[in-house]
Amino acid sequence: MPHLVILYTGQLDHEVSMTALCRQLADAMLTVKDEDAKQVFPTGGTRVLAYPAPHYAVADGGAAGKAAGGTGDYAFVYLNVRMGRGRSEATQQSAGQILLEVVKAFFAPVMAQRHIGITLQIDEGPEVFDAKHSNLHPLFNKA
Repeated sequence: MPHLVILYTGQLDHEVSMTALCRQLADAMLTVKDEDAKQVFPTGGTRVLAYPAPHYAVADGGAAGKAAGGTGDYAFVYLNVRMGRGRSEATQQSAGQILLEVVKAFFAPVMAQRHIGITLQIDEGPEVFDAKHSNLHPLFNKA
């Protein structure tokens, strides 16, 4: 069930490869271990999806960015991870830090050139319906 969904201002498509970011984040998710050294995110269930927003408004519309010597063309990236219940707070925090480090490294060159806001959240919620149908999991659950 681990899904990481990225929503971002569409102008970033001209500056970075969101496909590369998706791959880096998926790879990072697969490295996360809990206190018992068990993989937190199942390989077959790990999904990272990115969606550009063609229409957006960020902060003050660029006034402060222009005053600071930038273009005023702000960018924003929102990353939301849905994690199944039952993980410890330490595991949740570790997962968040691992993913945040990937995001910070990925966007460092962009942040050196423009103003960009990045938010990463991990949600865990009471599912009211949770069904799965997949032929992916058997690929990774070989005993």
